[in-house]
Amino acid sequence: MADKDVIGLDYGSDSVRALVINARTGEELGLSVQYYPRWMEGKYCNPSTNQYRQHPLDYIEVLEASVKEAIALSPAGVAENVVGIAFDTTGSTPVFVNEAGTPLALLPEFAENPNAMFVLWKDHTSVQEAAEINELAKKWEIDYTSYEGGVYSSEWFWAKALHILRNDETIRENAYSIVEHCEWMPALLTGVSKSSDIVRSRCAQGHKAMWNEKWGGLPSEEFLTTLDPLLKGFRSRLFDDTTTADVPVGKLSAEWAERLGLSTDVVVAGGAFDCHMGAVGASVEPHTYVRVIGTSTCDIMVAPYEEIGDKLIKGICGQVDGSVIPGMVGLESGQSAYGDIYAWFKSVLEFPIDNILSNTKLIDEETNEKLKKEMSKNILPELTKEAEKIPVSESTVLAVDWMNGRRTPDANQLLKGSITGLTLASSAPRIFRALVEATAFGSRAIIERMRDEGVRIDNVIGIGGIALKSPFVMQTMSDILNMSIKVCKTDQACALGAGMFAATAAGLYTKVEEAQEAMSSGFTHEYHPNAENVKAYSEIYKDYLKLGEFTEQNLFNG
Repeated sequence: MADKDVIGLDYGSDSVRALVINARTGEELGLSVQYYPRWMEGKYCNPSTNQYRQHPLDYIEVLEASVKEAIALSPAGVAENVVGIAFDTTGSTPVFVNEAGTPLALLPEFAENPNAMFVLWKDHTSVQEAAEINELAKKWEIDYTSYEGGVYSSEWFWAKALHILRNDETIRENAYSIVEHCEWMPALLTGVSKSSDIVRSRCAQGHKAMWNEKWGGLPSEEFLTTLDPLLKGFRSRLFDDTTTADVPVGKLSAEWAERLGLSTDVVVAGGAFDCHMGAVGASVEPHTYVRVIGTSTCDIMVAPYEEIGDKLIKGICGQVDGSVIPGMVGLESGQSAYGDIYAWFKSVLEFPIDNILSNTKLIDEETNEKLKKEMSKNILPELTKEAEKIPVSESTVLAVDWMNGRRTPDANQLLKGSITGLTLASSAPRIFRALVEATAFGSRAIIERMRDEGVRIDNVIGIGGIALKSPFVMQTMSDILNMSIKVCKTDQACALGAGMFAATAAGLYTKVEEAQEAMSSGFTHEYHPNAENVKAYSEIYKDYLKLGEFTEQNLFNG
C-alpha cells in the first residue's frame, strides 16, 4: 500500500487533540492540542450543582485550529495525502438540536443558555431522572436497561435530556431532536442540514440511549411517555438504526475542505466515544482489559459472540454489538473519578498558596507568581515521592473512591467518597497514598464483578497520561489487581484509534483489526505485581469493601 495519511481527532473534557498519522505504518506525523476557550474560563459550569456544559463554538473553533496546526507541523505534502478523518468524543455528551440538526446554542437566542449546550459526561444534574428510568424499567415488560448493566446512570442520554426538558420551557418549545457530540462532528464536516440525516453512533446509542436491535431500536414511545409526557414525539424524530464507526458517513463538504485546507475527497468516518476508540488504538483484543486512565477511567473489553451468548453483565456501562470492534461485543465499565481525585487533593493543599501566598507583601509580584506556579507544579510529584516510601503494612489510612459518585459496578451518582483511619500522625503523603490505593481498589471491584459474571480477563493495558507518567499509581494498581499491566507507548491512543477507523472507512483496510495490526504503537513498559504487596493488599481490600458498604448504606445514598 502506498503511503496515505489520516487524521484522528480526540475530543476530551478540556481540549481536542488532532493527530496526523501515516496510515500504513502508524507513524505520528503532526500533533496539535487546543483547549476549549470558554471551558477554560469556567463558563456555563457550576461544580456545586454538578453542572458541566460545553458550548458547540468551542468544538468548532478548536477543530479548525487543531487540524491546521497539526498539518503545519507535519512533513510537506501531508495535506494532499490525507484520505480520511475520524472523531472520538467524551460521552454521553448530548445536545438538543433544531430540525436542521443545529445545536440550539448556535442560534442567537440560545447563545448563552447552558441548557442549549452539550451536556458533558460528568454532569450529574439528572440523578432524579436516572432513578425514575431505573424504577420504570424494572416494572416494564422489557427491561431496556438490561444491556446497559441493569442500572441507568445520570451521566447518560435520556436522563440528561429529560432533566433539561423539565427545567427549561424555552428548550421544550424549540427542541426537535437530540444528538450526541460524536455524531454531530461528522455531520458538521459533511454538511448535513437535516437532523434526520445525521448518522447515529452504535457506540453512543447502544451504551447510553438503550438502543438495541433486540427490541427494535430505542425504547418504545409508550415507555418514554410513561416516564414523562415531555418526551412525546422525540423517538420518531430521532432514528431507527445505528452505524459502527468503521463505516464512512460522507466526505468533507466544500466549506470544511476549504477551512481545513484538505480535499473534498477526504472520507469522514462515523463517530464513537473516546475510550472505545482508545481501546482500539491500544490494540484491544478478546480477554484484554483496557483502562483509559485520566480524569476518570473508562474500561473497555471486546468479546466474541460465542463467549457472551445471552449473558447479561450486571452493573457495567453496557454490552453492545460492534461498539468497539465491529463483529464483536463491546463491554464498557469505569470509574467516575480517578485523576480527578488526585487533582482534588492537590487543590485542597493549594489553599495556602491561593489564599495566603497570593496576598503576601514579602516578595515582589513577579516572584510571587513564579513561586506559586512552582509550588503548584511540584505538589503531586513530591506527594508521590514520599508516598512511595511508606510500606504497604503502614497504609493505615483507608479511602473509598466515590468523590464523583460511582460509575461501576452498579452506577450510583448520589454516593460520596470517604476517608477513615486518620490519626494525628496522618500526613499528606499518607492520605495521598490512601487515595491512590482507593482508585486501584475501585478498579479491582470492577474486574471482580466482570469475572463473577463470567467474563474472562487475561491481560490489562493502561493508556493515558497517568499510565505513562505515574509509575507509583501503575505499580500500586498492578499489586492490587494482582495482574501485570502493559502501558501503551503512544500518549495519543484515542486519536490513534480514531485514525485506525478513518483508515478503515477510507478503504485502506477491510476491517479495523487490519488497521490495528499495521498502525499499532506497541508498548513502552510493563508492571508486574509484587507478591508481598499482593498479599497485604488483599486484606486491605476487604476493609475497602466494608467501608464502601457502610458508606453506601448509612451515609451518602440519597
